[in-house]
Amino acid sequence: MTALGVAIAGLSVIGAVTAYGQINTRSQYGEAAAKVVDNKGNLHVPSDYRTAYEMLGSWAVAKDDGPGSKQLHMVYASPGTIAAYRKNGQFPDGTILVKEVFNTTTKDMTTGTVSSAGTLAGWFVMVKDSVGRFPGNKLWGDGWGWSWFDAGHPQKTTSTDYTTDCQSCHAPAQQSDWIYTRGYPVLNR
Repeated sequence: MTALGVAIAGLSVIGAVTAYGQINTRSQYGEAAAKVVDNKGNLHVPSDYRTAYEMLGSWAVAKDDGPGSKQLHMVYASPGTIAAYRKNGQFPDGTILVKEVFNTTTKDMTTGTVSSAGTLAGWFVMVKDSVGRFPGNKLWGDGWGWSWFDAGHPQKTTSTDYTTDCQSCHAPAQQSDWIYTRGYPVLNR
């Protein structure tokens, strides 16, 4: 074999291994995560989370002044997450959590002061990564991929570093894998 033949064969092997690594990284998560995570670790809001995902729970964030809530958070989990978590108390690798964040409308009703979802503020997306697949990506670490997306831009995160943009809100939940599991009754049955 000539030197040129060896070089071409070597480049072919390198290309095949690189392509396999990228495909394998995506396929290790499963089909749902492959729609949310690209081969560089960039996250996106899944388009089907409202219909294909499981409702994990909701949170109301109280207004700073007066009655009612200023935000409503609706949290969805990728299919199978709840059953898997109930088995061993851990989120399986590739779990996707999507938090829809709504600004609220508050008004008096016959039942009392009621806050309901108003305009969509954005989404917070997390993907469980127990093996550290994207060590060079600043949106991945401590077992998760983390990203905030403004309403209207589900394909482009505004987060640049999970440690400064995302993790501080989750610090009180560090002992439960950074997730406020006590707020999701469906996990704690």
